[in-house]
Amino acid sequence: MKFISKYNYLSILFVLILASCSGDDSANKDEEKPTISINYTEGFPQACTALVKGETYTFKAMVTDNLALAAYSLDIHHNFDHHTHDDQEETCDLGDVKAAVNPFIYVENFTIEEGLTSYEINISLTIPGDIDTGDYHCAYSVTDLTGWQARTSIDIKIIE
Repeated sequence: MKFISKYNYLSILFVLILASCSGDDSANKDEEKPTISINYTEGFPQACTALVKGETYTFKAMVTDNLALAAYSLDIHHNFDHHTHDDQEETCDLGDVKAAVNPFIYVENFTIEEGLTSYEINISLTIPGDIDTGDYHCAYSVTDLTGWQARTSIDIKIIE
């Protein structure tokens, strides 16, 4: 009787192991994050750029992916507390730490036309005239069709 129990146990174990094996050996798995860059002639803003209140600027970044892009975002927020982001390569001279009174906050998400593997972000934006001047971050992000995301953040200043 014990022999039959062990046989049944081993059979069930074998079936479970076999069933847990995936048959999806597809070479189409996306294992690459998209890329995002402002490091080209038209890329804007570059690190430490000063933006003047009331002026209109065109924010540009180049994004690419090996399969297909899906969406991007632009986030501009104050850095009055001197926080950093994990991808910042260059740090600018920062003003004194201060409390925000009327900071500029811009966060918008956009979709990218289906099937594109490269795209230039191009957003025209006027800096409001009634906001706090000082240190800010400009952060771009891009997401590909399978959900991979890349981000980059740049120190900027908003001045009178």
